[in-house]
Amino acid sequence: MVEPEPTPAKPGISRRGLLGLAGAGVLGAGAGLAGGIAVDRFALPPSAAASPGAGTVYPFFGEHQAGIVTPAQDRLHFASFDVADITRAELVGLLQDWSAAAALMTAGTPVGTYGAVNGPYTAPPDDTGEALDLPAAGLTITFGFGPTLFTSADGTDRFGLAAQRPSALVELPHFPGDMLTESLTGGDLCIQACSDDPQVAVHAIRNLSRIAFGRASLRWSQLGFGRTSSTTTAQVTPRNLFGFKDGTANIKAEQSDVVADQVWASRDDGASWMHGGSYLVARKIRMTIETWDRTSLKDQEAIVGRTKGEGAPYSGGTEFSEPDFEAKGQGGAPLIAADSHVRLAHPTMNSGAQLLRRGYNFVDGNDELGRLNAGLFFISYQRDPAKQFVPIQMNLAKNDAMNEYLRHVGSGLWAVPPGASSGGWVGETLLG
Repeated sequence: MVEPEPTPAKPGISRRGLLGLAGAGVLGAGAGLAGGIAVDRFALPPSAAASPGAGTVYPFFGEHQAGIVTPAQDRLHFASFDVADITRAELVGLLQDWSAAAALMTAGTPVGTYGAVNGPYTAPPDDTGEALDLPAAGLTITFGFGPTLFTSADGTDRFGLAAQRPSALVELPHFPGDMLTESLTGGDLCIQACSDDPQVAVHAIRNLSRIAFGRASLRWSQLGFGRTSSTTTAQVTPRNLFGFKDGTANIKAEQSDVVADQVWASRDDGASWMHGGSYLVARKIRMTIETWDRTSLKDQEAIVGRTKGEGAPYSGGTEFSEPDFEAKGQGGAPLIAADSHVRLAHPTMNSGAQLLRRGYNFVDGNDELGRLNAGLFFISYQRDPAKQFVPIQMNLAKNDAMNEYLRHVGSGLWAVPPGASSGGWVGETLLG
């Protein structure tokens, strides 16, 4: 199903509002923990309605979570969380509070009853305030559940969810060449915040982290810029930090049959609560920029299997021409090399499996040797990672000539449940 067109935020959306922190002795109504944030329900104020020029607004409530087939925004703040030693009811309270806040922020409205400046003068504000006067800028907030939410590493069924863990929520294998850092892997919960304004995306994760205090803590996070894929036909193909167009053959929202087959989970897959959801794979891939920059243009194009300028396959045509893997060059060698990235990632080389990609570039400064710590924060959505991402990545990890220039340092997999019903909360199909 194609994501609904962006619509202005409308008054009257029911959700839980944050009443703010009134000191260390205040109890969170959802969690019952000292120092938490109390919540209540109230109507979205008329001021939340989008005015002309206020920016794009994507509805939070709907059949599917926004941020999957939604037109890919330019900025990302991704965060992984570990859930504290809390009860199932307190976990439900956290997801309800997060959903209520997400509905407000995606509408361009501050969180809480009083927002950033109108609350009690002697108490911390409900909202941190850095997004005041900024439009929503196409903000989407997408939530996911990791394998350890269902069964912890030691086999404990903390929340009575083990029997409902989908078979598609697998433990990702160790791929050849993986150099994963423990502090950049996994997590019980994840949040993907995308926006065309970096401050809006950061504001979303900052406030959701604050709301989680005492119930969940940040495990790791990543900022991203310059989307590396297009999710609609209206978007031009962007370039990654290697300078090549990335995601030319990505699944597009308008391909409704492909999206239904390759992206959305179905009740027929064995976990009925995931119907209308998807599975998110995140991989932090560091690029050895300096080595790539000393590689000839000829070798760069042969490794990728496309021209650097037009983005056309080496077999000829334009960017969107279908690669001809049978085409031969001088001496009878394939024009598109057997170990090229384009060939190895193509559906015809992976039993028809496809991914919907929503990756971003990242630059995290320099390392201890003065090299640029930069690369691709890869994000993909798929109906079944075991049948899609895992075989595709294994094929690439074993054979891709580009591996000489890549280091996979972070990884995670989360089940992304369907969207919340109007006034409801993400995860209600599992925990409701």
